[in-house]
Amino acid sequence: MTTSSGKTRSPLLIIFLTVFIDLLGIGVIIPVIPALFFEPTSSFFPASVNTEQRSILYGLLIAAYPMLQFFGAPMLGALSDRYGRKPILSLSLLGTMLGYLLFAWAILNQNIWLLFISRALPGFTGGNIAIILSSISDVSDAQSKAKNFGLVGMAFGLGFILGPTIGGILADKSVVSWFNAATPFWFTAALTLLNVLLVQVRFRETLQQRRLSPINLFTGFSNIGRAFRMPNLRAIFMVILLLSLGFTFFTQFFSVLLIQKFSFTEKNIGLLFGWIGIWLALTQGVLVRILSRRFASANVIAVSMLLLSIALAMLLLPDQSFWFYLLNPLVAIAQGTTAPNLTAVVSEQANADQQGEILGINQSMQSLGQIIPPLIAGYLNTIDGRLPIATAAVLTLSGWLVYVLVFRRR
Repeated sequence: MTTSSGKTRSPLLIIFLTVFIDLLGIGVIIPVIPALFFEPTSSFFPASVNTEQRSILYGLLIAAYPMLQFFGAPMLGALSDRYGRKPILSLSLLGTMLGYLLFAWAILNQNIWLLFISRALPGFTGGNIAIILSSISDVSDAQSKAKNFGLVGMAFGLGFILGPTIGGILADKSVVSWFNAATPFWFTAALTLLNVLLVQVRFRETLQQRRLSPINLFTGFSNIGRAFRMPNLRAIFMVILLLSLGFTFFTQFFSVLLIQKFSFTEKNIGLLFGWIGIWLALTQGVLVRILSRRFASANVIAVSMLLLSIALAMLLLPDQSFWFYLLNPLVAIAQGTTAPNLTAVVSEQANADQQGEILGINQSMQSLGQIIPPLIAGYLNTIDGRLPIATAAVLTLSGWLVYVLVFRRR
């Protein structure tokens, strides 16, 4: 696709819009799922299902998405290397849309098994972010990668500004009488359909050199093995795994803590996450771009990851909810700075024709880091709701130590 002047149009704007719509859909459901399981007024479960059982089921449900993504994302990454980014991205988004529709239906019918299926399906087809990152790598040089990955992070942040707030409102029947817990999922399904159409009409294929990457259902397992056999990537993939483990403990159970200890509603959670999203967008849209002009990505991570572990630990201190409006921006700034620079460091280790494959391995490590925490945190939450957050801080600090003592020295 070219402009009237004959110059190739940059795909970054359409990539930004695609990620924004996708993350807006994800953000919409953030306040809804924890409330469905833990809010006292929720009618999804019969009274015979106690809080401990709900906590374990919640952990299993949250783990379903990354567990299937562990198998699906590497396949989608390899397929995008072989057939192009555009068709595989469209396939991924269609699976996501179907998952939202099934989730809404499961809520209306109070069907726990369909609830699991509705998260597993988009998990398997949910490699869209890996494909987007591959597209950015296709059109970026070493100097612009962190900045362009930060653009994706800004879209993440903007999605999180609007998404949770919209989700909290759409699930609140006091706003409109026919709103309920399923309404946000109908909304996100419609958004995802719009995203599919946008990709079809406006997304320019970025892959210049196609590569016959191997396609296998069990590539995720071999990716884990390969990650630790690559001398130039072994340490950084361990950092990614530890960071993913830590941040998943936080993201998946922070809302549960807000509901159980501070009596937050969907709307309260949505407003807080919207506030977090503002800081995430500012960080990745402005701060990351400033830092990328002055500091190498490797140097930025050495500071930002340590700050992230400290910020997570500070979330254990408040006994009044207003403190979270002061502390969570610190988490957003630290994570918003770490994520794009860490992706840039990984991408820099790969050749141009390996971006889809290497970022697929990166996705496998992140998926593995997202599978384990919900399974463990579901049990930890039955002991003390603060334990998942404490675990998040410890694992993030461990990732920083590996980065500083192993990767940086290498």
